[in-house]
Amino acid sequence: MSDNAVYITDISAFLPNPPVTNDGMERILGQVGERTSRARRLVLRANGITSRHYAIDPDTLRPNFSNAEMTAEAIRGLNTSQWSLTDLDCLSCGTSIPDQIMPNHAVMVQGQLELHHCEAVATSGVCISGVTALKYAYMGVLSGVHQNAIATGSDLASGSMKADNFSHEIEAKVNNLGKQPELAFEKDFLRWMLSDGAGAMLLRNTPAKDGLSLRIDWLDIISYAGEIAPCMYAGAVKNDDNTLTGWQSFSQRDCAENSVMAIKQDVKLLNDNIIHYTVEKPLAELQEKHSLHADEIDWFIPHYSSAFFREKLLDGLKAVNFEIPMARWFTNLATKGNTGAASIYIMLEALFRSGELKPGQKLLCYIPESGRFSTAFLHLTVV
Repeated sequence: MSDNAVYITDISAFLPNPPVTNDGMERILGQVGERTSRARRLVLRANGITSRHYAIDPDTLRPNFSNAEMTAEAIRGLNTSQWSLTDLDCLSCGTSIPDQIMPNHAVMVQGQLELHHCEAVATSGVCISGVTALKYAYMGVLSGVHQNAIATGSDLASGSMKADNFSHEIEAKVNNLGKQPELAFEKDFLRWMLSDGAGAMLLRNTPAKDGLSLRIDWLDIISYAGEIAPCMYAGAVKNDDNTLTGWQSFSQRDCAENSVMAIKQDVKLLNDNIIHYTVEKPLAELQEKHSLHADEIDWFIPHYSSAFFREKLLDGLKAVNFEIPMARWFTNLATKGNTGAASIYIMLEALFRSGELKPGQKLLCYIPESGRFSTAFLHLTVV
């Protein structure tokens, strides 16, 4: 076997608590203000998600998993029949929203697992943070520095979307306006889009002795932050000139009354640019770089945040002569929700265990990020 090949030999996913239907979301997350959200039905009709999971106990309505705990549960789900955690060389963990600013997410996961000493690295960002963690693990094994590594992607969005987090903002608006205001759409929109979950992949320099493995052929991550303004952000306020003012510039009272720590998204900027910057522009380059041909792709695994973008994504593929028929697409967005950095792990885990994969098949994964418009493409071969 080639010394410079890297294989994903197992994938695990963890989704906390029973699935939550559309009608049950506002009970779990809480109602902001005195009226139910008018954006909820509009957003849910467009995103096509019918159920998702939250790290919130459905009876007590209190958080019952941390991000690190979810990630540790995903790692515990990996098959240890041919391998042991005591042999781990590198732990690489990506997330959008860690439980704390410091220490980093990876060492907290390592602590949850009570792992022996190993290299522990955390990557940040939004949806791509799980892929940057995967790339770090991949490069470590590819270079020969490590014989194995675990990469994870996880997100716990519910903690920042609970109604209590917006109470100070609503109260301040009531006092200033003398009426019952609604939460700004840029914040309310994401309350009905995001959910919780974690995934883990075991990477080794040899394929599994039994069953299938996924050989990583290449993994490219491209950022266009030098060309376009921030679109999705948290812990900051966006100014009229498109710059961000971070949370440390605000008093605690101002942070609370403006929900500075909430996740926000410029929906117009997203709709106008996401396909061009994460599909058309990079794929035009990657086709030439990797001699990539659409008819050679057996499975296309796209991470899109909403079914609203499904047809737009297909149009983007067609625009650069890379049409992959939807019959060869795989997604579980409708039932697992948009779990951010964990999404590609949760999709690949389901496909990996589906019985549909056959040796020799080619997989192309697409992971966009609207933070400041980045994209990742991952090419795998089933062995």
